[in-house]
Amino acid sequence: MSRQAGTVYCNGCGRRLCREGAPEQVDFLTIEKEWGYFSKNKDGQMHRLDLCEECYDRLVQQLFIAPESEEVTELF
Repeated sequence: MSRQAGTVYCNGCGRRLCREGAPEQVDFLTIEKEWGYFSKNKDGQMHRLDLCEECYDRLVQQLFIAPESEEVTELF
């Protein structure tokens, strides 16, 4: 599990990404999926994963179609 006792870890490499109550020092991606009736074997399951930027980049390189990307001028 990538979230334990208020700490978030990267599912790809295990790196600690942030702790509850501490300022974030790295940006990361969280993916959540609630599987429905048309999945092959995950009906009713909720899956969540967190990836650091490096693991995200490795994953994207393996995709047949790259994700869409656009420039954002205002960062939060």
